Amino acid sequence: MKRVLPLVFILAFSAPAVAQTVDSQGAKQLSDNLARYFGKQAFEKGVLKVSVEGDAYKIAVDVKALVSALPEQKPFKIDLAPYALLVKPRSDGSWEVTSDFSQTMSFEFNGPEGPQSMQVSVKDGKGSAVYDPNLAAFTSGTSSMAGMTMTSREAKQQADVTAGAGTATIAATKSANGGVDFKATQKVSSFVETIKIDDPNSGMNFPVALKTPELSVDANGKGVRTKPLLDLLAFAVANEDEAKLKANQAELKSLLLAALPVWERIDGNYSFKDFEVESPVGKFAAKQFSTAFAMDGISPNGRVDYSIKASGLTIPQQALPAWSVALLPTDIDLNFGGANIDLDTMARKTMEAFDLNKNPSLPDAFGKALVEDFKAKKPKIVFGHSTVKNGGIEVAMEGEVYFPDSKKADGSVTIDLAGYDRIVDALKEAAKSDEQMVQAFPFALAVKGFGKTLPDGRLEWVINTKADGSIVVNGAMLKGPDKVQDDNAGQDDNSSGDDGANGTDNSTGGADSDGGDNSGAGAKLQP
Repeated sequence: MKRVLPLVFILAFSAPAVAQTVDSQGAKQLSDNLARYFGKQAFEKGVLKVSVEGDAYKIAVDVKALVSALPEQKPFKIDLAPYALLVKPRSDGSWEVTSDFSQTMSFEFNGPEGPQSMQVSVKDGKGSAVYDPNLAAFTSGTSSMAGMTMTSREAKQQADVTAGAGTATIAATKSANGGVDFKATQKVSSFVETIKIDDPNSGMNFPVALKTPELSVDANGKGVRTKPLLDLLAFAVANEDEAKLKANQAELKSLLLAALPVWERIDGNYSFKDFEVESPVGKFAAKQFSTAFAMDGISPNGRVDYSIKASGLTIPQQALPAWSVALLPTDIDLNFGGANIDLDTMARKTMEAFDLNKNPSLPDAFGKALVEDFKAKKPKIVFGHSTVKNGGIEVAMEGEVYFPDSKKADGSVTIDLAGYDRIVDALKEAAKSDEQMVQAFPFALAVKGFGKTLPDGRLEWVINTKADGSIVVNGAMLKGPDKVQDDNAGQDDNSSGDDGANGTDNSTGGADSDGGDNSGAGAKLQP
């Protein structure tokens, strides 16, 4: 399916299949439709070919012909049989698509550091789907394979991948707010990847092996603007000439605007069962390991979210001191991302401002103004509720941070901890043999002094930072505001010479009577 999807998605058979007769005239019409997205040269040079095969059309893709048509650069060798799709018109105007993507292929070329090669073999790969030209998407589809192998070789690295049987599905429907909603899944068994690194320059020489009996992928999309994106592709093909592109930039801007927000929301999740990583320092493993990603489209208030989760986690202990083993995490759940991300204003203002007939196409000051607009929405880093656990120990954190400028943070983070006494006991034991832990032990005791004990016995720290440099923990001032720098200090002709020489800042109204300074490293703790 992953081979069928990219191609057929782009093909977008623009003419509905209803009442079509499969004949040479229909093949020519389909070729003309495809040329809108690939260009006529793709057919003239033999990269694409449409022919009649029984009650269906055969679309053949010859990658060798594509490589031959490219300007000759570095030596490039490819061994790949032409790939074919069978597309059959249906009475409801959609197309039935089938393919056999069983394939053995190889690539060889000269990379920046020497020869590189790759060999891929897919066994018994089959796929079928229904494509709706009105949605420019698959309404349904399934695929399967019996197995897959891949090897790649580079000057300083080689990789070998094997996978067992796999299946995939896809489905799409019309979205309520325009575009297409889709859901795609994929499962692969017995996945193994071995990487060997040998870099004499850095001294790195070691193997790494990743294994999982089951790898699964889930992806979802909401409001994906499939048809406007295809219109943009057709425009690019029709306006390859620079002069023509400049003459038609008004149409380009209109098509770009029509494609917004590109999608409303997309998300994906990779999940590994009984995941193992063999490394020179030992074996990392997790009963369940997953990573997830989600992102809004081009929105005035977009979000992006990431998560990493692992349960039943084991970490190599060979190189660790014995006392630390009791503190190693067994479960992690990390969630983070960003919010208030205004890409919509940036996109629309850029589309409005650019002029391909000018050089540069955007005014010199445009970029700076765009950055200021972006910062005006106060984009922030968000820490979703995240936990790290080990037996009776659990550390949790959540909060958000905004940066008014590149150096100062303004935000709030809450950390709570269960099992504090177990951590102290481990550090106390470590202090018997580790001098560094002797120094860390008092710090661990001091941290508790800032904490607030919750009804369930957990300790909590609410940390607030301000753009003025101040830090407050549970309402207590840990660090006061930074000193305000007086740019005129020492430059006033009417001031005494000492004012500039010794750095005294008269703008503060003088030092306090007790000499206290609530800023910088010398800040006092003020309840």
